[in-house]
Amino acid sequence: MSQTNLGTISFDNTENAFAYKSDKSLKQAHFLFSSMSYASLVRWGTKITPWAIKIGLPIQGIIRSTIFKQFVGGETLEETASVAKTLGDYKVQVILDYGVEGGEDGEAGFDHSCEEFIKVINYAATQPNIPFMSIKVTGLARFGLLEKLDQSVHSHAGSLMKRYAKALEGLSAEEQAEWQRVSARLQKICATAAEKNVGVLVDAEETWIQDPVDVLTILMMEQYNKTKAVVYNTYQLYRHDRLKFLEDSHEAAVIRNFILGAKLVRGAYMEKERARAQQLNYASPIQPSKEASDRDYNAGVRFSIENLDRIAVIVASHNEYSNLLTTQLMDEKGIPHNHSHVHFSQLYGMSDNITFNLANAGFSVSKYLPFGPIKDVIPYLMRRAQENSSVAGQTGRELGLIKKELERRKSKKA
Repeated sequence: MSQTNLGTISFDNTENAFAYKSDKSLKQAHFLFSSMSYASLVRWGTKITPWAIKIGLPIQGIIRSTIFKQFVGGETLEETASVAKTLGDYKVQVILDYGVEGGEDGEAGFDHSCEEFIKVINYAATQPNIPFMSIKVTGLARFGLLEKLDQSVHSHAGSLMKRYAKALEGLSAEEQAEWQRVSARLQKICATAAEKNVGVLVDAEETWIQDPVDVLTILMMEQYNKTKAVVYNTYQLYRHDRLKFLEDSHEAAVIRNFILGAKLVRGAYMEKERARAQQLNYASPIQPSKEASDRDYNAGVRFSIENLDRIAVIVASHNEYSNLLTTQLMDEKGIPHNHSHVHFSQLYGMSDNITFNLANAGFSVSKYLPFGPIKDVIPYLMRRAQENSSVAGQTGRELGLIKKELERRKSKKA
């Protein structure tokens, strides 16, 4: 692909970005992002909404027609079909995410979560533009068990795999049996995904439970990623140690002969991580600055593009520069826009200017599409509201683009 083709990608092209939205939908989005620009309103709303849902106040209709409609694909798997079809009409694919948590019901809850994840895989396999689904290991395993394993891994020396083996030895017979059930659940999910040709993206967790999640995911990749990427791990580059871990994961892939599936994100637990580190008096795992996080993220993109023979990368970012950098590196190296080892993704309801302009330029790109009952996705929705309120410039950027498109359409009609 020649350098001149870079000129065809503009994240300011609002006609491409919002072609899938009617004037009414665009105005509703404008109202919602305008509301989220008021930090005090968001603070109040994110505190009162979960409480109101819990005690049964009749506010679900309001939520469904506003923030739920903007950021969620529907309450059921079937309801996501119309959203997925609309996105597909504009060459945008879908990553399905059902935010099930099995912790409240113990082992029965974890088994139920496993079956729900498999249900999502089976459904995705019947759809033309749903190549991936997302899972959380905390939906399959007890948090306390993950935490104990992680602490034990850190208490030993050697490679991650050696430390993990020693950590397993330190579990009681009952805990070892419990961990085997966790492994069996993930094994069942990955085996189904491999059979149905659907990618499984394993979400990142808090640092104090992440090591066993990393090990399990690597073991699944070693088994199922021999000829193509089925299983992907998530690398949070707002952690100062994750670029090195990405490089180490690549080395493991070379040695153990599998394709490394790597979803690159900046991260989701920054405030919680810093608060815990301060409370327990240990060094924060979070980068010292946004610039450091950006530097490592972009270095992770470069490293992945340099090693596409062994890495299948998903650039999951709302950062315009990181997305543009990826397209530039691909064009410089003559890598086809639809290369099977490069995929882009943004959250549904955000950064349409990135998603749809990438799709229009022939890149493989998807929307991360959560679904589930309103009461279950409230935590996700509250995070979206907080993110748009707190991330510098995010809401302003969304509003500016929406306003630009509304004005473009108005002048076109005049």
